[in-house]
Amino acid sequence: MSQVIFVGREAGQETRVSASAETVKRLKGLGFDVIVEAGAGLKSGVPDSEFSSAGAEIGSAADISKADVVLLVNRPLDTLIPHFKRGALLLAVMNPYDAAASLNLLADQGVTALSMELMPRITRAQSMDVLSSQANLAGYRAVIDATHEYGKAMPMMMTAAGTVPAAKVFVMGAGVAGLQAIATARRLGAVVSATDVRPAAKEQVASLGGKFIAVEDEEFRAAETAAGYAKPMSEAYQQKQAALVADHIAKQDIIITTALIPGRAAPRLVTRAMLASMKPGSVAVDLAVERGGNIEGSKAGEIVDVEGVRVIGYANVPGRVAASASALYARNLYAFLETLVDKAAKEVRVNPEDELVKATMLTHAGAVVHPNFAAAAEAARSAAPQPLDKAVSAKAAKPRAKKKTDGSPEKKEEL
Repeated sequence: MSQVIFVGREAGQETRVSASAETVKRLKGLGFDVIVEAGAGLKSGVPDSEFSSAGAEIGSAADISKADVVLLVNRPLDTLIPHFKRGALLLAVMNPYDAAASLNLLADQGVTALSMELMPRITRAQSMDVLSSQANLAGYRAVIDATHEYGKAMPMMMTAAGTVPAAKVFVMGAGVAGLQAIATARRLGAVVSATDVRPAAKEQVASLGGKFIAVEDEEFRAAETAAGYAKPMSEAYQQKQAALVADHIAKQDIIITTALIPGRAAPRLVTRAMLASMKPGSVAVDLAVERGGNIEGSKAGEIVDVEGVRVIGYANVPGRVAASASALYARNLYAFLETLVDKAAKEVRVNPEDELVKATMLTHAGAVVHPNFAAAAEAARSAAPQPLDKAVSAKAAKPRAKKKTDGSPEKKEEL
């Protein structure tokens, strides 16, 4: 009997889906039965008929209990976890930071949960890198959203009535999202500059036609981890960098901030005073708003006016390009899942010693196993209130109070 893969419909406002007609066909080719929850792809422009034409069965949320493998975009709701089949494999963006209780629930259910955003940045895993695929689209969309709110043209235009100057765009953080923002703004004709704490970013920014802005001291030259992420910078460096960019920001029309460090609150890059120095009608986009924000005054899910600047704080920006984001995410999942499949047996066999599995595995065999999250999960379990029946059974059973011969009750110890 074939193993079953379940593609769930996402909760809340999530617009993406974890499979496409293309990946369903490929999963079927590996020998799996695929069940797609009805309506899972509608917000991404993928009707049920496309999934069924690709070979999937259209089912309901209850079908998750049949699944050997569950594919989701985001970590499942706690209320859904008890319905997982024991021993099931879960692939999703788990956002495990501050999610100890949810990890314990998954462990108790015997689920092997692999967190896609923990995928190591190595050559073998490039096709599985969900952070890059989704950040790429976020950077693109940030420029489109900024252009929509900006009341002027982006490119320089020379007309008989006069010249329209090119917009000046400043991108703060030149990772995947930032580099795509630079490229997109340049395509639209803007004059682009960018900053980042990683030395390697300087050459990357220049290759896209942007001007690099940074305090290039010794700390700057050592500000990148082996995995390619930015290191937290000292307060002294941040002050020097802030002084440099403050003057630069005053001359810009659009700012796009993208600075995030995994598991940490987003660093504050733009203050109200900096926004106040910008020209009226300027726009700022905060791609880090869901982790506290890079821009003072930004609000998740809203566009707000801060010191005369339109500050865009859309949540889940990749989801604003849902069709493209879903297609790329589905390919990321397939690329990873394929490495876990025994082609001869046509079934998933997870090897905990595989470098990709080891990096992404949060729960397995009834325990939270990832070294970065196991201690927090154990602390959360210890701090959780015990069920009343367990608390009572921990003490010796006490007999009911008996009355003395004079009619008064016997003194008893209270539980």
